Formats: sequence, C-alpha cells, structure tokens
Amino acid sequence: MASGEIKPVVTDPDALPLGAVVTTSGRISAARMPGSAAATPPFARDELVALDEALSHATELARVRFSIFIGDLGSDPYAGATAVLPQIPEPAHAALIAVSPNSHDIVVVSGSAVADRVNDRVAQLGVTAAIASFRNNDMVDGLIAALRVMATAVARS
Repeated sequence: MASGEIKPVVTDPDALPLGAVVTTSGRISAARMPGSAAATPPFARDELVALDEALSHATELARVRFSIFIGDLGSDPYAGATAVLPQIPEPAHAALIAVSPNSHDIVVVSGSAVADRVNDRVAQLGVTAAIASFRNNDMVDGLIAALRVMATAVARS
C-alpha cells in the first residue's frame, strides 16, 4: 500500500509528481508506493486533499500533531508503529495512526508530551471509528473518521 509523506513546497503545481497535490494551506501532500517512484497514485486527488484537511483540522482542534502511516508494520504492529513515531515531525507532541493494510492492523501511538491526552481510550475510539470504512475498503474515509473522533475526544478532555 502507500505511505504519505510531506514534501517541500513547490511553486509550480504542474511540476509536482503524480500523486501529489498542493493543499489549501500551501503544503504538498503526496502518496507513493513504498520503495518506488510514484507511477500511479494509490489515492485520488480529492481523497488526498480531504485527508490533508482532516489532518490539519484535527491537529488544530486537539493541539496534537496528527500523522498517518500506511505500510508494513512487521510482525509486531505496535513495535512497527513505535519505530515510525520518531520519524514524524514533532514526535513528542504527535499522535500516529499506523495502518498495515496487508495484515489488517491499525495501531495508534502517541508521543510523550501528549500521551496523557491521546490515551488508550482515545485510541480505541479512533480505531472503532475507522473499522466500518476499512471493512468497506474505504481507507481514506476510515482515517478521516478516526481523526475526527480522536481530535474531538482530545479537545474535550
């Protein structure tokens, strides 16, 4: 499956690689197959925009840096997600939703500065919100649902 990554801002949207979009915030959101250059995007442009907007809104609402990883998490999904967390921006203030599509695993891990707010209860709410869409093979809708539910729960705590 694909993994998202943040790329530096390019002034010419036509110069972007396939699977990349300039978001309304000016950031570039890109998807690619692990280990290969983007030949065809795994998600449609409108899905990438919706996911980027959901990430931005959740981050602003909860004051937690939400990130998503889609890819192989290995034989121990929790350990795999924990290994990805330090690689994302501001890991101490981040919550990572990691999805391993081939093994059907979803894991939520949080940084040390937000672990008391993005706790097991909040993680369970996010996973539960995502499952229905995941079962219908709609990963983006599931991730957006998880982000919305988690951000709302964190903001209210």
